[in-house]
Amino acid sequence: MKINYRIFLIILLAISLGTKAGNSNYEYKVIAEGLDRPWSLAVIDNNNIIFTELSGNLRQIKEGQLMGPIAGVPEVLFKGQGGMSGILLDKNFKTNKKLYLSFSARDEEKRTNTLRVVSAVLSGNALKDVKEIFRAFPSRNTALHYGAKMTFLDDGTLLITSGDGFNYREKAQDLDNHFGKILRINTDGSIPQDNPFIDRPASLPEIWSYGHRNPQGILNIEGVIYGLEHGPMGGDEVNIIQPGNNYGWPVITYGKDYNGSIISPFTAMDGMEQPIKYWVPSIAPSGIMFYDKELFSGWKGNLFISSMKPGSVRRLKLNGNKITDEYIVFDDLSRIRDIAVLPNGSILLATDGSGGEIISVQPKKD
Repeated sequence: MKINYRIFLIILLAISLGTKAGNSNYEYKVIAEGLDRPWSLAVIDNNNIIFTELSGNLRQIKEGQLMGPIAGVPEVLFKGQGGMSGILLDKNFKTNKKLYLSFSARDEEKRTNTLRVVSAVLSGNALKDVKEIFRAFPSRNTALHYGAKMTFLDDGTLLITSGDGFNYREKAQDLDNHFGKILRINTDGSIPQDNPFIDRPASLPEIWSYGHRNPQGILNIEGVIYGLEHGPMGGDEVNIIQPGNNYGWPVITYGKDYNGSIISPFTAMDGMEQPIKYWVPSIAPSGIMFYDKELFSGWKGNLFISSMKPGSVRRLKLNGNKITDEYIVFDDLSRIRDIAVLPNGSILLATDGSGGEIISVQPKKD
């Protein structure tokens, strides 16, 4: 067989530049590869990104170059679904270099583990001033369903998602624990005095909302808090999160257990919130992003959900707080663990698993 070496060299050049074909409307550019389970993305600017690897690393893409693991990161429990999970940059990160990390950690005395959140300051390629600001109670003997996503409210307080630990789902309805909850704290770890259950006896004062399963995304859009719930076999949800509300798990659900058995016969009940969107069968949602840029024509004002089953992104059209249309995009990649947007309007994706990638998506040029 005769080889056209000119075409061969062009193909090699494209591969070396990290360009992948998208569909007819967009193209992919791999900006980091060979990663160990990238989990959460934080964007500083177009050329600088910080991300977690579930295996325990925190890493930077600095001026477009992938750096080695950041030093001074707390030790994590890397097991099951546990590890180095969420990252959130302080609102004043560009001046104070402060960030927040959520992760699973061992409780050696009890041979259990729990969700922890720390604040830290990034100095070069190392963390300093690492301080624990939250530790979920009680600890658990499972390594599943941590939640571990964060966002800020407009007043600067911090929301943290905490999953039900898989084996503790009934506790999501009780206010004396952190299983299946969204928590609100100040950035120094203290408790805001206007939290909804702060004066209720036998209730933990950090609780903001309850009745959650495994909230894998949380996002503040102009004061409206969108929560992304990873359901069982079906029953993934998008919710509007409001203080003091009960989101129903496991009393109401649109999903079944993994063995096909019924978790609850009810999908609605008085005093429990309904999702604004749910999926049956499951799409395994993993991250949430609001697109407020102009680069992708017609996408401004849409909500984006990254999905791991089978691996795609769901573009959701909003009308107020209602979802009116759903479109599937970026469905020719593998499982997508997280999604973010760059200031220039490009969309950033993290693919799941060992050998994971961070991919930038732009409209295809004519």
